[in-house]
Amino acid sequence: MKFFRHRRRILVGPPVLTLLITAAGCSSADDAARAAVPSPGTKVAELCRNLDKVLPSRADGQSRRDPEPASALTAGWGNPAIILRCGVPRPAEMSDPEADGVEVDGVGWLLQKQDDGSFRFTTTLRKVYVEVRIPAGRAGDGMAPLVDLAPAIKKAIPAGVAD
Repeated sequence: MKFFRHRRRILVGPPVLTLLITAAGCSSADDAARAAVPSPGTKVAELCRNLDKVLPSRADGQSRRDPEPASALTAGWGNPAIILRCGVPRPAEMSDPEADGVEVDGVGWLLQKQDDGSFRFTTTLRKVYVEVRIPAGRAGDGMAPLVDLAPAIKKAIPAGVAD
């Protein structure tokens, strides 16, 4: 008994090849924001899931586009993305009496300007620490994203001191 192998050649011309290369290089997954997912305890994670349910669909005029990997403890808006992470550890800078703080619509925030021109805000006097990062390219709008996020934080994260 003889077995024959058949070979097929698929010829792809330059226009098709260019289209395939372009499509592969421009997948929507390539531009997805990434965020490290916090790993808080059960009580904090529950409050964070509650926050995720009431977060706005838009912040700073940008549609919600959650970062990868998907998690109820992270959220994002726009591109470059404003990133929210719920259940983060207490920043060491909160112990610094010279640290900058702001209050936006009843929510207190530790303000930290980063070396790259971005800003990191972390809630204060809440049972859970919520961090919001505003990239340098979006920092021109100041604290506008915090105005949009404050109602959800007030609703889902009780006032108090985090454990």
